[in-house]
Order: sequence, then C-alpha cells, then structure tokens
Amino acid sequence: MSEQIISADNEKLNALAARVNDPEIPVLSIADLGILRGTEQLEDGTVQVTITPTYSGCPAMDVITQDLYEVFQTEGYEKVDVKLVLWPAWSTDWMSEDGKRKLSEYGIAPPTGTGHRGRITLGMSVKCPRCHSLNTKELSRFGSTACKALYSCNDCLEPFDYFKVLS
Repeated sequence: MSEQIISADNEKLNALAARVNDPEIPVLSIADLGILRGTEQLEDGTVQVTITPTYSGCPAMDVITQDLYEVFQTEGYEKVDVKLVLWPAWSTDWMSEDGKRKLSEYGIAPPTGTGHRGRITLGMSVKCPRCHSLNTKELSRFGSTACKALYSCNDCLEPFDYFKVLS
C-alpha cells in the first residue's frame, strides 16, 4: 500500500498536479509514478505540492517543479510552493498499476515484486516488454537513468530498460 498523503479534500488540486508527466518517461504522470505525495491550499491561498524524488539526485525534479508551477499558474493559482520531501524514501511500491502497465506498453519492463526495506532480496526474472519472454539477461545495472537497468531478451534479441525495484 502506498504511503502517499493525498487527501480527498484536495481532489481538484491533485488532478491538476497529476497533469504533470515525468520528463524522462513522458507516458507516466507524477501520480502514476507515485512521486506526487499530496497537495493542499494554505490559508494565504498558496498551493503547496509535495513530491518525493525517485532518488535524491534525480535530475528530473527541476523540470517537474517548473511544470507544476506552470500548471497551477495557468489555472489561476498565483502562489505555488513545491516541497521536496526525502522521507520516507520513494519506493516502486508507490507506482500505480496503471503506471506499470503504461511502462510496459512504452517498452520499459515495470518493476516486479515489492520493495523490502532493509532486506536482502533474490533476483527475479524480468519479462521482456516486447515479446513477454522471461528468457532475459541483465546487461548493465544502470540503464538510461539510475532507476533503470539495461536488459536484453534472448528470444527477440531486443534490448530494453527495466525499472528497478527500489524500496
């Protein structure tokens, strides 16, 4: 279960924030990715959006922050504060099932299994997002971004990114 702090009272604000897509994986909204933690309108009218990066050095945060400012200001909210929180750390468990499906359709294998904070986990087979074979191998622990690994399918011979399980 996600540890997100999104409340039903802020449904409109959450929907606006969810218009922002991840610049590295444009088929995923920040809500799909699970980095949107919450929104609220403060007493002075400021909209505060809380996000958690996938990892502390994620270069996409600057673009996401700017996109959030633009979305809210376009809708008439003049004061916007984007708050980055690092605790609790983001986990792939927070990704929506719809987001995982979108990843696969985009050609990135979604994370398999769940995070196990502090535990040693065994590697699992990674399904090729193109031909769905489990006959795959890891080529590099780091793919196009630090949160992905580079894999290759031994059946269709296509390389693909795998979104690593992070907890």
